[in-house]
Amino acid sequence: MNDQPTSTTKPVSSDSSGRPPKLWEAWIPVVALVIMLAVTILVLDGPVQIPIALAAAVAGLVSWKTGRSWKEIEHGMTQGIAIATPAILILMIVGVMIGLWVASGVVPMLIYYGLKVLHPSWFLAASCLICCVVSLATGSSWTTAGTVGVALIGVGSGLNIPLPMAAGAIVSGAYFGDKLSPLSDSTNLAPAVAGADLFEHIRHMMLTTAPALAVALGAYLVLGFFNGADEGSTSGMEELMTALAENYRFHWSLLLAPALVITMAALKIPALPSLLAGALVGGVLAWGWQGATLSDLLNVAQDGYVAETGIESVDELLSRGGLIPMMWTVSLILCALAFGGALESAGMLSVLAESALKFAHSTGSVIFVTLATCIGMNVIAPDQYLSIIMPGRMYRDAYASRGLHPKNLSRCLEDAGTLSSPLVPWNTCGAYMMTTLGVH
Repeated sequence: MNDQPTSTTKPVSSDSSGRPPKLWEAWIPVVALVIMLAVTILVLDGPVQIPIALAAAVAGLVSWKTGRSWKEIEHGMTQGIAIATPAILILMIVGVMIGLWVASGVVPMLIYYGLKVLHPSWFLAASCLICCVVSLATGSSWTTAGTVGVALIGVGSGLNIPLPMAAGAIVSGAYFGDKLSPLSDSTNLAPAVAGADLFEHIRHMMLTTAPALAVALGAYLVLGFFNGADEGSTSGMEELMTALAENYRFHWSLLLAPALVITMAALKIPALPSLLAGALVGGVLAWGWQGATLSDLLNVAQDGYVAETGIESVDELLSRGGLIPMMWTVSLILCALAFGGALESAGMLSVLAESALKFAHSTGSVIFVTLATCIGMNVIAPDQYLSIIMPGRMYRDAYASRGLHPKNLSRCLEDAGTLSSPLVPWNTCGAYMMTTLGVH
């Protein structure tokens, strides 16, 4: 998936001196979260961090009611956050890398030549396929979105493509390639939890992912047809290309930065050194080709790149990246994982999952409950790895008792656990994609 080491994915222990929570008690924090998020987003149009933090406080109160001490509650929250520490570090480095890549001309050059090659009518489908290939080669949806995805968002803007559509195509391709790549850590994790063979799992995944991709590509072609070029978009594209050519020096060596990151990812070099190397190379290229000083590079790495082309739309597109702007996303993840950690440490997640299994009276209902549990874990835990590990651990015996091959469980874990994670804004995957692609 996202380059997070699987060694950090051990669920928070629920061992404590308190009693097991009752089902209605386990639902209290979840209902509180849903209500507070709904009011904040739909009525107040406010940020989501505070309602999630308040929901974590509600979870803490429920834990205290079941006999847990404050020390146990605090430990559960901090352990929940610890699970996502690698993801948080990756987010911070990606913010630095994107800022330096824009300053160096890497992203502007990719946008410039992308505008020359890609046509609005088939941009969405092409973007999806490009991300499929890159993600399949690297085994990482996060690396794909952070490299070619950022450039494709810029191209889409220049072609007057609605950015949510462009982001959807990028995420679709990135996660399709990720799920079929033996290099992906989550693709290895799902069959390991379910007790299936890796390559048998990948072949079984094709039964659902291939039709889904075919439907998506068809939809992108239709959407591209209705969002084709017109006089306004062509004029805007030419204005963008002129601004890029006048404000940046382009050279083939600028491709070294993204090529290095993709190659290191394909060689299974850990994400942090790979992205750090890409950021450092971006800084050197900014100094060599764009004349940036060391002071400029430090400011870009810290606060992000601020474009000054004189064209408002172009400046808005290119002003991005930086460590400090990424902290908004980090704070979102910290609040969400504190909430999930409080639920896990008190045993509330286990109670909710076990109650769901009581409704599974047939093979179809077992499959449905598995999918629903994985999606629910992504919403309330909220970490992709927990959405794979916990349902896999809890439903493995149920699949065996019904004579279902473990590959059926592993496919469900990926179909619902992995692929729903970027759709939840406060999940680590959703927060990453939202911030990296610049689409709320």
